[in-house]
Amino acid sequence: MEDALSRSSVESSSTNDDYVVVNGEPKLKITGDINDLNDEVSQSSKKMALTLTPSSSLGTDPQSPISSVDNVFPNSLSTGAISEESTPGEGKGRSMSLPGITDEGYTTFNGVTYLGCALVNAPRSEVEIYRNMSILNEQSKQAIPIELLVPRTSEGNVRTNGVVRLVDPGTDTDIACYKIHRILFCARGPSDSEEKMCFAFTCSHGDSPDSAIFQCHVFRCELHEAVAKILYSFATSFRRLPKTSVRSASSISEAEVTAVFSVNLEFKEDDGKGSYSTCPKDKNMFKFRCDYDKKIVISVTQTGNKELRIERCFGLLLSPGRNIKDGDMHLIEMNSMGYSSDGRTYSISGNWDISEECFKVLNTETPKDTRVFLTVAVDLVICGIQEPVRFAIETKAKIFPHNERFWYFTKKPHQEQFYVKLKLTETEAPDVVQYEVVEVQSQTQIDRQKAGMSLQGLKFNRQMSEGVQSPQDPEEESDGDEPLLSGSGVVSKEVTDDNLLEAWHEVLVKWHQSLSQRPKQVQQLARKGIPEALRGEVWQLLAGCHDNSELMEAYRVLITKESPTESVIQRDINRTFPAHAFFKQSGGLGQDSLYRISKAYSVYDEEIGYVQGLSFLAAALLLHMPEEQAFSVLVKICFDYELRDLFKQGFEVLHLKFYQLERLMQDMMGDLYEHFTEMGLEIHMFASQWFLTLFTAKFPLFLVFHILDLFLCEGKDFIFNVAIALLKMSRKDLLALDFEGVLKYFRVHMPKKYRTEEAAKELMAVAVSAKVNSKKLKKYEKEYITIKEQEMQQEDPIERMERENKRMVEDNMRLEQENDDLAHELVDSKLTLKSELDEVQDENKEMKTDLTKCKKLLKDTQEEKQRLEVETQQVKEMCRKELDRLESENSRNVVIVADYKQICTQLSERLEKQQTAHREELSRIKTLVKSCETCSKMFDAEGKVNLPEPKMDPEKMNPKIVDLQQQIRELELELAQTKLALVESECKTQDLTHSLNAAVSEIQASKNTWFTKTLNSIKEVANTHTGKKEPKD
Repeated sequence: MEDALSRSSVESSSTNDDYVVVNGEPKLKITGDINDLNDEVSQSSKKMALTLTPSSSLGTDPQSPISSVDNVFPNSLSTGAISEESTPGEGKGRSMSLPGITDEGYTTFNGVTYLGCALVNAPRSEVEIYRNMSILNEQSKQAIPIELLVPRTSEGNVRTNGVVRLVDPGTDTDIACYKIHRILFCARGPSDSEEKMCFAFTCSHGDSPDSAIFQCHVFRCELHEAVAKILYSFATSFRRLPKTSVRSASSISEAEVTAVFSVNLEFKEDDGKGSYSTCPKDKNMFKFRCDYDKKIVISVTQTGNKELRIERCFGLLLSPGRNIKDGDMHLIEMNSMGYSSDGRTYSISGNWDISEECFKVLNTETPKDTRVFLTVAVDLVICGIQEPVRFAIETKAKIFPHNERFWYFTKKPHQEQFYVKLKLTETEAPDVVQYEVVEVQSQTQIDRQKAGMSLQGLKFNRQMSEGVQSPQDPEEESDGDEPLLSGSGVVSKEVTDDNLLEAWHEVLVKWHQSLSQRPKQVQQLARKGIPEALRGEVWQLLAGCHDNSELMEAYRVLITKESPTESVIQRDINRTFPAHAFFKQSGGLGQDSLYRISKAYSVYDEEIGYVQGLSFLAAALLLHMPEEQAFSVLVKICFDYELRDLFKQGFEVLHLKFYQLERLMQDMMGDLYEHFTEMGLEIHMFASQWFLTLFTAKFPLFLVFHILDLFLCEGKDFIFNVAIALLKMSRKDLLALDFEGVLKYFRVHMPKKYRTEEAAKELMAVAVSAKVNSKKLKKYEKEYITIKEQEMQQEDPIERMERENKRMVEDNMRLEQENDDLAHELVDSKLTLKSELDEVQDENKEMKTDLTKCKKLLKDTQEEKQRLEVETQQVKEMCRKELDRLESENSRNVVIVADYKQICTQLSERLEKQQTAHREELSRIKTLVKSCETCSKMFDAEGKVNLPEPKMDPEKMNPKIVDLQQQIRELELELAQTKLALVESECKTQDLTHSLNAAVSEIQASKNTWFTKTLNSIKEVANTHTGKKEPKD
């Protein structure tokens, strides 16, 4: 991971030093100065009108307008990033707001969408994070709009608890929470991609490095400029609060008190005799038997100073599993509740019906070596507290067969301590004391927080606890004859001196402005020890490889090549830092990284290759930075600090170092020098590992890191300072030992002597004060060269020539071997090229064949095109003629229909008039008949004729009436024929309409085909050319 893209805040002294921000804009240099990001936020804020969500509106409708404020960033942070006036109407809808500092200690961001999460194997791999970011951004149909709440500090408090919260903007309820200490890596999408409005962070989940899993959570902002603001808030959340801003215990308001309750839990099973017997318990695991009804007994005793009386039990609940939501708990029937005779213990008991379906898993026999979790909760109504208090106890159980018998067990109940933090509230009655529950924590939760992974370190994917630790604490380590394992010790990340952090911040700001010039204060600060949070960055600056893209790119190429020493490397890495969890697991992430960096260096430095001891130095670097950067620093140490020279020319330079150290001992500690000389103890017997590994192989990590601080700062000669200091601090012990005792002391007891931080600091103080200067070392070097020359002059010329001849023969053999290797490589390369050339020629032939086929296909296609053009023209002409015919026929039908309608209308009017006249005539006749006494008898009361129908003589009938009746029948017949003709006409018209529509659709479809469009384009071009030629003619 390139350092140009991997930046962490130097102004932050966070408890999680693994935090990394990547892919910033050109001014997003969080590594150099956190204010650079603040400047970017300021510039981007001028480009967009954003609104700030005040703390009072956190639970309101997100659609409501949000008022703006003048300042966003607290204390020394820039206030220029916020526009002082909000644009009218800009608060409407889900707008992306600037960070708003709430009264709960959070910075709130609206307009953020949660795209989802994915499991990742490399939590700090930019490639893997960008890949998941791209996938989740494309599949964002089910994205969730949220409010993102980032804590202002990683320390946490009662309200924030140091967590990043995802809140539902509609209901103001938490969707998810992530511990700020477990966030390893933060990345923003590339500005030239679709993910430029996205950002993501990786988070660790698990209670140990072995069981930890990593998830990548991806988000998207509605505004591109807002991503920088969110990353800025993440960076500032890792800034450690100064002591003046942290509340001390004495400054806590007296209105807050803590009540302590001790809760005992036990289970009883039906013994089949009408009573219940206590369920056995093995360590922290209960033993249940299947198909037995059980009883739960809980005893609550207050152990704190604040006395509160329990009024009653509100409910007893049980559920399988742990971390159970309140809504998933199942109510248990209570038998009894009340205080015991002594008035101190409040007991609750309830019957547990094991046959219920929800408890099936607790009534099923568990396989061998497996356990089930269960959670028991009790809600208590306590006098003086407004709402019920819930105590939830998580425990384990193993389910045995129905007929299982337990012989050895304990009846001691499961005990849990609860701490209830209460806040005094105001009441109307002055004499009434009322409390509000602020927090309820169990001792188990507190222990988990202390022992849980803080995932600290520097910019690399490893899982560690609150520091760099060994499996055992210094107090527990044996003082026997076993040597101290490499990688042992604790490196605390706590920095108690705030002035030291501030001084480092100022130095790094100046240093980043001019990387070629080291600030004067660096040496003084390095002697005090570089803070663990900053070591990775400062080491790169000291070594002169900050942002060295050439070495990092070379590393990516080197790891793909083969090394002749791979088997040796693989053997050594299993013995490197075995006490450290990161390198402990065979085939784990740490050993894989160490293998790659050792292999890459062996290929990079062909003259030296891989040498034993190099892996210890590489491991120390890997604990503070990614592989690429660790490789760069390792190369700088080996070349610029001349560490590789110790392995050259038969270790000549190493023997020079031994002579210089021997002379320093003779000048500074004559008695110890004489003691070693009398015993025949030579320097190389104990100091060779010091020089070759830079003290990284045997000493505790705190001392190792401090030595590397000053080695990189003051130069290669500081090794002598440390060596002299070690001998001075152990002078009395060494003078009292014999030959074997001295060797054992150097191997076993001396490294254990500096397991504590105080002893290591004392040693480094002596090393810094040791008077070892370059002039004295140069003097000793000249003496050594003179001695060697004298030895060569006194040596027999024949022996000297034989030795030189032997050396030249070895060099010749080495060169011949290299020549053979190059010859084999050349032959292999020629064979490979020949094979590749044959493949290319075969591909060329295939492509020529394909080209011939394509040409033939193109010719056939052109012919088909011409044929289709002719057919299309014919079809178009036929369709045009048919369309004209249908249009004319349709027009004629429309005229006919209009005539029929007019005739029908006239007939209808005429019929109505005749019917009206008929009715009037009929009424007149009825009136005349009723007026005649004789004729009126022919009709009944209803007006119906009740006489038999008389036989009418046609001769006597009125000719007028007969004519009228005849006319009526004719009119009715004509009307029926007209209606029939009208219906037939409408049917024909409808058929013609359907035919017309079908023809139009076919014509339109033929026009929309690609072939037709192509023909039309050709015709237009031809018409254009014809139009241009006509004027010339």
